[in-house]
Amino acid sequence: MIRGERAHTRRQARERALSLLYEAEAKDCTPRAVLAELPVEPDRFVCELLEGVEDHAEELDRLISEHARGWTLERMPAVDRALLRIGAFELVHRPDIPTGAAISEAVELARRFSTEDSSRFVNGMLSTIAAEARGTDTA
Repeated sequence: MIRGERAHTRRQARERALSLLYEAEAKDCTPRAVLAELPVEPDRFVCELLEGVEDHAEELDRLISEHARGWTLERMPAVDRALLRIGAFELVHRPDIPTGAAISEAVELARRFSTEDSSRFVNGMLSTIAAEARGTDTA
């Protein structure tokens, strides 16, 4: 597989993970429960993202809440919450994923699927989390 194909596959996997996390929240169940209901298991990266978000949910939500000045998790749009959880998981627990890729993919998904201001919000939040988690300046 060439590099561009892998990036495209990961982009699709993140979009699928977003959709399944959103579904889990709407159904008030765990991401693994949503995975178990699927007739065909999704791409391995989708499973890794969902399982990682579930396994580290408390830590990720605490991290997001600490950096969300003036916002509570409950007040954020559900899509933004899911994107921040995916992005924070990648930044904190997946050092193999480049910082720029984790942030830019989340921002693009926010631009496509959430509110007009969401892409800027997601970018700012994940950039701050990246600076803390990876010691990088993404500004």
